Amino acid sequence: MVSSGIGGIIDVETTGFGADRHEILEFCMLMFSFDWNTGRVIEVVDEYCGLREPSRPISPGACRVHGITNDLVRGKRLDHPRIAAMFERVELLIAHNAAFDRSFVERLFPVVREKPWCCTMRGINWKGRGFRSRALQSLLGDHGIEVAGKHRAGEDARAVLALLSYSEDYLLELLASLRQRPLRSESVEWRCGVREAAATVDGKRRRRGSWWPF
Repeated sequence: MVSSGIGGIIDVETTGFGADRHEILEFCMLMFSFDWNTGRVIEVVDEYCGLREPSRPISPGACRVHGITNDLVRGKRLDHPRIAAMFERVELLIAHNAAFDRSFVERLFPVVREKPWCCTMRGINWKGRGFRSRALQSLLGDHGIEVAGKHRAGEDARAVLALLSYSEDYLLELLASLRQRPLRSESVEWRCGVREAAATVDGKRRRRGSWWPF
């Protein structure tokens, strides 16, 4: 039986905190293959990063966080057909602080409601593993992982992949958590993959005093 799967790591940069009143400025999806049985990250399959002009100007506060300016996004649109095709291929979606990213992505791409989501911030017991914080930048530092930058969708998505690649146990723990949820895919490989992975295993950033959710 085939033991490999396809996951998608998602990260977004936005105009603010609430998906009901703010918008996506930058979207990144990093597709990668992995082994259901071992949790090993195999390789990057595809990657898409794109900018999007919002309906209202970007506030100075948001711009200070991610550095995305109104000039940078002017006239930019996401490639919806390509993103939709990528969603069709992935078996699960992963994000650091997934509740935040998911709330925004669902508004543009309702199909993601049919996909299982895993959260690398809350779905892995970082405290139990001895880490002082579950914030992404803190975890990267504790693991000695250097990244090109932060607060940009592509950089943060690649950082999450680097973290999952550091130890197979991390992805296995995320896969095991799916055992507790209803499976939305009827694929035999999907169901078996979750069970096998589950049997194997026994925040983004928040700045104090800031409106930004990380």
